[in-house]
Amino acid sequence: MAPKPYIFLIIALLFIFLPLTASIHFKLPAIFNFGDSNSDTGELVAAGVYNLEPPYGRSYFTKPSGRYCDGRLIIDFLLEAMDLPFLNAYLDSIGRTSFRKGCNFAAAGSTIEPPTARAVSPFSFRVQVAQFIRFKLQVLRLIAKDYYHLIAGKKLHKYLPDEDYFQNGLYMFDIGQNDLAGAFYSKTFDQILALIPLILTEFETGIKTLYDQGARNFWVHNTGPLGCLAQNVAKFGTDPSSLDELGCVSKHNQAAKVFNLQLHTLCKKLQGQYAGSNFTYVDIYTIKWNLIANYSKFGFEQPIMVCCGYGGPPLNYDSRIGCGKTEVLNGTTMTAKACSDSSEYVNWDGIHYSEAANQYVSSQILTGKYSDPPFSDKMPFLLGLKF
Repeated sequence: MAPKPYIFLIIALLFIFLPLTASIHFKLPAIFNFGDSNSDTGELVAAGVYNLEPPYGRSYFTKPSGRYCDGRLIIDFLLEAMDLPFLNAYLDSIGRTSFRKGCNFAAAGSTIEPPTARAVSPFSFRVQVAQFIRFKLQVLRLIAKDYYHLIAGKKLHKYLPDEDYFQNGLYMFDIGQNDLAGAFYSKTFDQILALIPLILTEFETGIKTLYDQGARNFWVHNTGPLGCLAQNVAKFGTDPSSLDELGCVSKHNQAAKVFNLQLHTLCKKLQGQYAGSNFTYVDIYTIKWNLIANYSKFGFEQPIMVCCGYGGPPLNYDSRIGCGKTEVLNGTTMTAKACSDSSEYVNWDGIHYSEAANQYVSSQILTGKYSDPPFSDKMPFLLGLKF
């Protein structure tokens, strides 16, 4: 079984950090999230672009929840730790959807760069930022005093963020993975490296737009080791010389490292450039790499092989059959089924991590060791952690 978050370590850290942050009355009333499938809580499904079926969601929600996982994502665990509810997707408007504590604009398959004709998702970072602007305008219109009291009174208060939440809330980002991974299908390694500054220029433009809209607290995840995803190993790792000591595609991980280095530099630049801003850069790559390199130490049995897939060892992944899907291959009907215990696997479906792996990654984020600046310096929301 996968280990639980290091609760006692985090509690101990809280006692260490308390003297440093007790004088700061900074609270996070809401979260506004932007990204891809790493943090999509239902956007692409709500858009009708893609439909998730069982066994997605089985480990926590007992049914598909719009998440590309067997259960919770990293963002879910982080919000639980901050005693905040799970974020609803921007397009998920069925029923009494609450956006009181924020909104999630992340959509699976999204890129920072504008989408190509072959893109899975039309919701690039620029589109997500535009959705946020519309969301904010609509919220402010609805809560304007005269209109607010006229149509709904206190009822709207339960479902919409207050105006000051947009400035005092936390803006989270986990995007860029698809820009890099997708580029390998049509570009050389050198061309991909040359593309990275352009990708980050687009990201910077979006950040500036959000800052101009009042955003001040930015939480930026770098990208993980793309070369360790079964999808990329299956496609680009057929030549053993292309793999590293862990069985990951070397060039994919090299590109991710270059991207992360430049992203880190950008975050530092923006911190100095934007008055009153707080940028926290989180090194997801190192956390995930450590997990894959030392998987057995953390209670896992399979670091790369897929839980929900088809084909058997060593990858149990076939791009022709998605998790839970049934297809006819060479005249035979085949189904990509899930393993019996997903907590033994780092990878869920070849592209996305399992809930157990997400839980581990979240526990490491919350130690503060992988952030710049450390939580104690910039992120006093730790005072609100709930365990």
